[in-house]
Amino acid sequence: MSPPSEAWEQRLAALWRSLDELDHRTFLDQIDQLTSELPPGNPVALFEQAGARDSTGYTDLAVPLYRQALQLGLDGERRRRAVIQLASSLRALGQVTESVALLTAEQAAGSDHLDDAVQAFLALALLDAGRERGAVSAALVALAPHLPRYQRSVTRYALALAEPPSA
Repeated sequence: MSPPSEAWEQRLAALWRSLDELDHRTFLDQIDQLTSELPPGNPVALFEQAGARDSTGYTDLAVPLYRQALQLGLDGERRRRAVIQLASSLRALGQVTESVALLTAEQAAGSDHLDDAVQAFLALALLDAGRERGAVSAALVALAPHLPRYQRSVTRYALALAEPPSA
């Protein structure tokens, strides 16, 4: 399936920039209208529809759209964003175990500029799962590269936190 055109992507970006200026129904209608320009079953369209629903408070409606987009072969950065956003939505809906599993698998799926986002959402999911040490560990792993000093030490301490304490 060919990716959307650059002109379509620019219109999409402009629409997302207007999110806070539009009422939710108008925003969703405009997203649905724009994504209808793509072929039926297009994973990019499904991902954008999911994200729009998530961003306007319809998390329960977003989850099946994220799942369908991923199942249909969403790729590239949007695939990783879909996993992060799906995991966040699942956590918000109380499905913490699946959220942790998705984000843990995503950590091993490769590395890019979204690594810190994966870690941040994993920290939230671990906290909700009652795994506070793991949550602090994930947060510190994301923070460590941004420190002006002590990156190695903080990373080492963070990884040690993820391990169960010695008896």
